[in-house]
Amino acid sequence: MLSPALPDDARLWIFTADRTLTAEDRDRLLADLNRFIGQWTSHGRAVPGDVAIHEDRFVTVGAHLEGGVSGCGIDSLTHAVEEAGAERGIRWVDGLNVVFRDAQDTIQVLPRPAFRQLARDGVVTTTTPVFDTTTQTVGALREHGLERPAGSTWHGRVFRLMEAA
Repeated sequence: MLSPALPDDARLWIFTADRTLTAEDRDRLLADLNRFIGQWTSHGRAVPGDVAIHEDRFVTVGAHLEGGVSGCGIDSLTHAVEEAGAERGIRWVDGLNVVFRDAQDTIQVLPRPAFRQLARDGVVTTTTPVFDTTTQTVGALREHGLERPAGSTWHGRVFRLMEAA
């Protein structure tokens, strides 16, 4: 969990690993990213932030800086996460994919067209657990979590999910 010292309006970035992280992956990612956050700056100003790993799959980074983190600061964060992952053979899933939990309780990642087909086939419904990786503030993460029923997220609207039978 991210530090309670971060205010609810702190900006949030969520990175989804292409595979389940091992204990060693988690430990090394956290060490590398904590080291980065300890020296993270935006236009010469230190960026107070924190990092956490959820479900052995998601890296969340929260930061709060008056006026916001600059584009260059965000780029440096993205580069740090990509580099830390690459050293461990981890690729990061892009936002054009849907991350959900299937009927066997396994986290799945599918391109949006494939998820849409599952919705049409009734395989995924409003009760299917999805991970909302578009969450943008620490407060929203605290309030809703990453995993929610698809019907309570944008997934339900965009994919026109049916009620569970």
